[in-house]
Order: sequence, then C-alpha cells, then structure tokens
Amino acid sequence: MSDPRYPRFCPVAMAASLLEPRWTMLVLCEMWSGSTHFNEIQRGVPGMSPGLLSKRLKEMEANGLVVRRGAPGSRADYLTTPLADELEPLIRGLGEWAHRNVDSAVSLQDLDARLLMWKIRGKIDLLQLPKRKSVIQFILGDEAGATANYWLVAKPGLETDLCFADPKLDVDLYVVCELRALTSAWMGHSTFRQEIASGRISVSGHDLLARTLTRWLIRSSFADIAKSPPPAAARA
Repeated sequence: MSDPRYPRFCPVAMAASLLEPRWTMLVLCEMWSGSTHFNEIQRGVPGMSPGLLSKRLKEMEANGLVVRRGAPGSRADYLTTPLADELEPLIRGLGEWAHRNVDSAVSLQDLDARLLMWKIRGKIDLLQLPKRKSVIQFILGDEAGATANYWLVAKPGLETDLCFADPKLDVDLYVVCELRALTSAWMGHSTFRQEIASGRISVSGHDLLARTLTRWLIRSSFADIAKSPPPAAARA
C-alpha cells in the first residue's frame, strides 16, 4: 500500500513511485541488455524469486513500463515500452555516478559468479571469434577455496550459450581465475592485463583465442568510466 504522506505532486516523487519498488531498475536494465523471456530476465537478477519477478512484471505492465506479448499459456515475451526506454539514459547515469564515486572495495564485497558469467555471456563479440563453434571454460575460485566451472559455447550467428554443467564438448580455451580478479577486470576496477600479469587470471589452450581475449570478452559498459578523485579531506 502506498504511503499517503508521500508528496505525489512532486515530479521526483512521482518518478520514484514507479522506480523505487525493489528490483524494478535492475529488471529494466536486464531487459535493455536483450533479455525478453521470463527465465532470461530471472538469470540476470538471480537474487529475485520467481514469484517476486512475476509480481514486479505485472506492476510494471500496469504502470506502462512493460508490455507482454504472447497468447495465454504460451511462452511470453516481455518488452520495454517507449515510456520505459526514455528512462534508460537516466538509470545508466545513476550507474555511472556509482561507478565513479563508490569505492571499488564496496562493489567487490558481494560477488556472484553466476551473475557475472551471465553478464559476460551477453557481451561476447562473436565477430572477434573464429568462424566456427568455440567452447571456453571458466574455472573460478572464490576466497573460501571453492571452485565453480562455467562453459561458454559460441556459434556464429547465434546467441552465446552459458552452461552450468559440462556440455561434453572439446574445450578450446581455459580461463582459470579468482572470482574477485575476473569481476574486477570486467567491471573496470582493474584490467585484464594487470590481472593476468599478477597470475590471478591465466589462460591456456587455443593461441588466437588467448591472444585476443580482450577483443571478444567485452567488459562492462561502465568499465571505461574514470573514477572520481578522492575528496580533499581524504587526501590530506
């Protein structure tokens, strides 16, 4: 139930009433990145339960931010509306502000291997890969000593697949790394060159894939945004 004391006459308050419900902006960002099916959207916001995602999509549809396409009982497509798309540069601006100003140690505090690999999958540049099927295995180690394996299967002209179980295919390239190092390099808090030189990321296998890693593995769209200098008081 909405708070009757909330100043709805204020344009900022009116915008906040649409965007403040938890996960709304993240759902929009995942849809802008290309996800249209329920399961795809959920993979991009893995902390969100299916029930809550369904509820939020219905609310967003009622508010004119999302349209649902598909016959009842069939697989539906969820698409952003022009009203929602007008928000994209504004929400991206929030992300840019946070990337510039929030300490990288904070953003690297709660790491999520599955979410990171899903985001990486969506930004693989197929034009920089060999014109055949390429299988790349990521072996990620966390600070607790646990290891997780993920496989990217890239085929010309098709969306890259992310596998959580061994697809039983010949692997072209192995990327063995610390989860924190891969996250840091992909987000732009460090670089792949730095992490590889330090030994926190290592690549082996197909020579061309290894040498062109930074061409086909496109970093986050926030990665090249420069950090703000620390406040004068902090530098003193």
